[in-house]
Amino acid sequence: MASTTPASNTWIKPKLSMPSSRDLAYSSNSISLVKKQPNRQLPSINSSLQAPPILHFPKQSPNYQTPKTTTIPTSKPTTISYPKQESTNSSSSTTSPQWNLVQKAAAMALDAVESVLTKHELEHPLPKTADPRVQISGNFAPVPENPVSHSLPVTGKIPKCVQGVYVRNGANPLFEPTAGHHFFDGDGMVHAVQFKNGSASYACRFTETERLVQEKALGRPVFPKAIGELHGHSGIARLMLFYARGLFGLVDHSRGTGVANAGLVYFNNRLLAMSEDDLPYHVRVTPTGDLKTVGRFDFDGQLKSTMIAHPKLDPVSGELFALSYDVIQKPYLKYFRFSKNGEKSNDVEIPVEDPTMMHDFAITEKFVIIPDQQVVFKMSEMIRGGSPVVYDKNKVSRFGVLDKYAKDGEGLKWVEVPDCFCFHLWNAWEEPETDEIVVIGSCMTPPDSIFNECDEGLKSVLSEIRLNLKTGKSTRRAIIQKEEDQVNLEAGMVNRNKLGRKTRFAYLAIAEPWPKVSGFAKVDLFTGEVEKFIYGDNKFGGEPLFLPRDPNSKAEDDGYILAFVHNEKEWKSELQIVNAMTMKLEATVKLPTRVPYGFHGTFINAKDMANQA
Repeated sequence: MASTTPASNTWIKPKLSMPSSRDLAYSSNSISLVKKQPNRQLPSINSSLQAPPILHFPKQSPNYQTPKTTTIPTSKPTTISYPKQESTNSSSSTTSPQWNLVQKAAAMALDAVESVLTKHELEHPLPKTADPRVQISGNFAPVPENPVSHSLPVTGKIPKCVQGVYVRNGANPLFEPTAGHHFFDGDGMVHAVQFKNGSASYACRFTETERLVQEKALGRPVFPKAIGELHGHSGIARLMLFYARGLFGLVDHSRGTGVANAGLVYFNNRLLAMSEDDLPYHVRVTPTGDLKTVGRFDFDGQLKSTMIAHPKLDPVSGELFALSYDVIQKPYLKYFRFSKNGEKSNDVEIPVEDPTMMHDFAITEKFVIIPDQQVVFKMSEMIRGGSPVVYDKNKVSRFGVLDKYAKDGEGLKWVEVPDCFCFHLWNAWEEPETDEIVVIGSCMTPPDSIFNECDEGLKSVLSEIRLNLKTGKSTRRAIIQKEEDQVNLEAGMVNRNKLGRKTRFAYLAIAEPWPKVSGFAKVDLFTGEVEKFIYGDNKFGGEPLFLPRDPNSKAEDDGYILAFVHNEKEWKSELQIVNAMTMKLEATVKLPTRVPYGFHGTFINAKDMANQA
C-alpha cells in the first residue's frame, strides 16, 4: 500500500470560483498568483478553464526540503499550498551565488527595472494565452516532486506484458509566474510508473535543466518565458534585462535556456527529455523507480544545436531522425540523424524563407517528411507590440520530401498543401503503386490558437494528406466521415513498431471540452470507424500511450493503452490500463498524489531499463 503523510504536507484542492480582489493580495505566508492591482480588470474567460484556483507558491530559497510523501484529501478545501522542497537529484550545485560588489549593484538595479516593468504589464489585462490564472488553473496547476511510493493500490490485474516503466513529461513551473505565463512555459517534470511482477510504484521529479538549476540558486525566476512573456515592447525589455544579467555574470545562458518539458524518447540506452528550445536532457530511471537528471546531453559533443521534441525512432534500423530550428539566423532549419549507436550525421540545411514553427515531422521507410506551414516566427512583430509567433495567411503550407540518407538538400521535393497546419503528425508511409506519400496528422484551425488569443474555437481534424511525387500535387480528406463521430483529436500515437510503415489504427486523445481530454479514440485509418473510451464522470486525462503486447504479434492492435487520469471531483489521480483490442479497462493504479495534465510519454521495457547508460 502507498504510505501516507502528515497533515502539514497535504495538497489542497483549488477553489472553483473566480478569485475576489481580497484573494489576490499577498498573504503573510505565501505569494498569491496575481499581485493586487487597484486599476486592473480581470479578463473574461470563455473556455473550459473558467475556474482558476488560487495557487500559493512559497517564497523559494535555494535550500528547501522535499516532503517524503503526499496525500490528497477528498474534501473541498480552497487553495493549493506549495510545500517547501529540495531536489535530491540535482545535477548541479544550488548554493547561493557569490557576487562581487559590481555584480550586486547590477543585480539590484536590474531587479528594480524588472519590478517597474512587471508593474506596468500588470496594469493591463493579460490575454488568456498568457494569464497564469487560466493557463495553470485546475489540474493544469503544478505539483511538487514526489519520491518513490511503492506497492500502489491496483484495481483489476496489470497485464503480464506490462513490465518496465511508463514515463510522461509535462510543464510544471517551480516558481510563481511574475507576469505572463503560457502552459508551455513551465519547467519540465517527468512522472514515472514502474511495473514489476504485477506491482506498481510512482515518482515524479523535475528535470534539472541548467535553467532550473540557476533559478533555484537565485531563489526566483529570471529566465524569460518564451511564450507568456516575450511579446511586444515588454518582451523586448525582458530580453534586454536577461542578456544584461548575463553580461554581468548573474546568469549563464550559454549552458542552455530550455525547459525540457515536452517529449521523451528512449534511445541508445538513454531516456532523453526534450523541448525544441535546447539540447535534450539525459534522465536516468533508478532501480527503485526514482528519476535522476544526469545532465544536458550533446551526444558526446556531436550535437551543437537545439533538437525538436519529436525525433523519430525507426523501429527497424534503430536510427533516430531529428530536426533543429533557429528563429534568429540562417539556416533556420536543419535535418540530421543518429545511428543506433549514437553517431551523428552531418547537418542537412532545409531551405525555408522564414523561421517556421516546427514541432513535429514524420518518417517513412525511405524519406523524411518536413512540414513548412503557416505559423512562423517574426521577431519584428515584437517591435510593433505583438507576438513573434505569427499566423501568416499569405503563406501556402507545403511538405518537403527528402531521402532519409541525403547528404544535402538538393533532392528535396516540396508539395503544397494549402490551408493546412498540423501541430502533430502521427505517421506516414509510401504507396509506390501511386507514387504517393500518405501523411496522417491532425489539421488544426485556427493555426495559432494555442499561442495567440482568438474568438474562434479550436478545431482539430484527423486527416489523410497524400503527396503525389510524380505530379507535385496534394489531396487532403477528413478520415472520420460521420458527423456524429467528429471530435477534436490531438496527442497520441500509432503502434511504434509500425512507425514509418502503413498502419491501420491510431490512438488519439479526445480533446474535448478543449483543452481538457475526456478520453481517447481508436481510429481505423482505412474505414474512418471510431471506437471511443471515455475515462469517466469528472475524469480527464491526456495523451494515450499504446504499448504493444508482443513486437512479433500479427495483430496491429494487440496491446494496451496507458493514460494518466484525474478525477476533478475527488481530486485524485490514477493510471488506467485499457485493452486496445477490446477497448475494455483492464486495471487501474491509484496514485499517491495528483498528476497534472501534461504532454508526451514513452514506455521503457524492463530489459532496456537494465541496460541504461
